Amino acid sequence: ERAQEVGRLVSTADSAKVTDNLWGERWTKLIQNTMANGVSACTGLSGAQCADNEAIRHFQARLGGEAIRIGQARGYKLEEIGHLSPEVIARAGEGDAAALKEYDHDRLHAPRGAPDQRPSMGQDMAKGRRTEIEFLNGFVVREGEQVGIRAAANERLVDIVKKVERGELQQDPRHITELRLN
Repeated sequence: ERAQEVGRLVSTADSAKVTDNLWGERWTKLIQNTMANGVSACTGLSGAQCADNEAIRHFQARLGGEAIRIGQARGYKLEEIGHLSPEVIARAGEGDAAALKEYDHDRLHAPRGAPDQRPSMGQDMAKGRRTEIEFLNGFVVREGEQVGIRAAANERLVDIVKKVERGELQQDPRHITELRLN
């Protein structure tokens, strides 16, 4: 009851959700961030531009799918991501045609912010700041190792973002659109 009352009070100033699923909520937020932040950082694209590019959009599904499978293996109860169930995104990332169709429809028709709005890591990269790639996608890779799941897409993205961050590469969508993982 106290948590509900605190949630009610906080909601008068901002959104609030009372939950007993803290780890599931946190991992779900991590999945959202792993799908968007590093991709924007290494490509220089906004969230909307990433969604409009099929190769990038599908790479984002793969990033999310890896993180979802790792979260499931860790026993987390995952929440919806955007308006999709985690299972749809995971299957889309694994190449399931029906799931990809549903994922694409959602990503192409979901409400968006401003067309030039970039995720925080994309903003950091543009300002020459150090990114949090090790704490997002790198964390997914390390957690995957602990449960025996390799997160190849997340691992590769960490490498690309670090190279852009160090100035070895320039921001370019081709880092993702020309990426071959299999």
